[in-house]
Amino acid sequence: MPETLLSGQTRSEHDLIGDRDIPADAYWGVHTLRAKENFDITGTELSGNPHLIRALARVKQAAARANHELGLLDAQRANAIDQACEAIAGGALHEQFIIDPIQGGAGTSTNMNANEVIANLALEILGHAKGEYQHLHPNDHVNLSQSTNDAYPTAVNIATHFATQPLLAAIEVLQDSCIAKAAEFRTVVKMGRTQLQDAVPMTVGQEFRGWAVTLGEDRARLEESLCLVTEINLGATAIGTGLNAPAGYAEAACRHLRELTGLPLTTSPDLIEATSDVGAFVHLSGVLKRVALKISKICNDLRLLSSGPRAGLNDLQLPAVQSGSSIMPGKVNPVIPEVVSQIAYQVVGHDLTVTMAAEGGQLQLNAFEPVIVHSIGLSLKHLANGCLTLAHKCIDGITVDEQALRREVENSIGLVTALNPRLGYAASTSVALEALHTGRGVAELVLERGLLSAEDLNELLSPERLANLTD
Repeated sequence: MPETLLSGQTRSEHDLIGDRDIPADAYWGVHTLRAKENFDITGTELSGNPHLIRALARVKQAAARANHELGLLDAQRANAIDQACEAIAGGALHEQFIIDPIQGGAGTSTNMNANEVIANLALEILGHAKGEYQHLHPNDHVNLSQSTNDAYPTAVNIATHFATQPLLAAIEVLQDSCIAKAAEFRTVVKMGRTQLQDAVPMTVGQEFRGWAVTLGEDRARLEESLCLVTEINLGATAIGTGLNAPAGYAEAACRHLRELTGLPLTTSPDLIEATSDVGAFVHLSGVLKRVALKISKICNDLRLLSSGPRAGLNDLQLPAVQSGSSIMPGKVNPVIPEVVSQIAYQVVGHDLTVTMAAEGGQLQLNAFEPVIVHSIGLSLKHLANGCLTLAHKCIDGITVDEQALRREVENSIGLVTALNPRLGYAASTSVALEALHTGRGVAELVLERGLLSAEDLNELLSPERLANLTD
């Protein structure tokens, strides 16, 4: 049970189950107390998701304005609710959102928590004490013309849109880091590999540019997925029929919500479908999984390319950020790529949670949206942190040994592919076989056999020629 606040005093509140004492200083009420007692799941509270709290405040604010506009809510109460919502949207009283983000009831507890906090703050604005609901009631006034089933999903959509922005920015930071390394290593030749075997030469810059391009593509796909969450069901009330919401309410509430959030929100053309469907989140979660997997693939490459340093590939030198072993002195591990890959694995798990929760929805409502919201929120937060960590603590500090990479290229059997157009297939095969059996370099054997002049060989083995650089 939540502890009594500093005053030590309580107030009594009533619900359908009975009476309960509420700490007098608390802005939440009896419904929030019941939910707090029932759901002790994650060890966290709604206050850890400020985007959702701000979004809930904006939904209630838009509803109050629409209800006043349509004559359902008097100016005094509407203004008090409006002021309370504005304060909460600005960061006030977030600590009063105390229930667990994973909860039964399709988000009803979250909605009740918001209604009670807003109502009690509005009561204070009107000069009344907390809990004096005869003057302004959490459900009769703050929740007027609404149901949890349209207020909560609408807030979730808005919160998700804003929660995605830090990830978009973080992907761009990581992409910029790769672009900078692509420029820095533009002419540094190395061996490209397919199926972990030497293939043909390329530049380190080309490798980084490839990563930058894939990050840019994923960022674009993520931005596209947000278009789906700008369609809302506010005005649907319980199941999409709009019961207890007056004519014109959905349009007015959406208009006010657009003004308050700055988002291009639209009312769904079919509110019954919109109230039961969570397809937008299935799609968004799938895109997050795509982003996670692509970033993890980059991390796998970084780990392989930095392996060694003596007995591995050692194409790249990752910055040393901590000691790598309690028993092996001098060992340094690729801990940054490792931690980012673990984030990716977690995101894949969250995507499965979203998938099953979406499938589990029944009839006119999906009761499992809280775990969808929680899972996507964690994926967004952790991926954003992972991108910034990978950029600043790994990519930005990567160095290469240009001469060692060049020697590997000149020593590689794969180099003969670049000489094949001048030497011909038969001569190239002969050189490759001798190089393989003797351990000598292809370039060395070509010069020894007089197949090419040193000048011609240098031209053929220039970084521009080997990597087919065109810019």
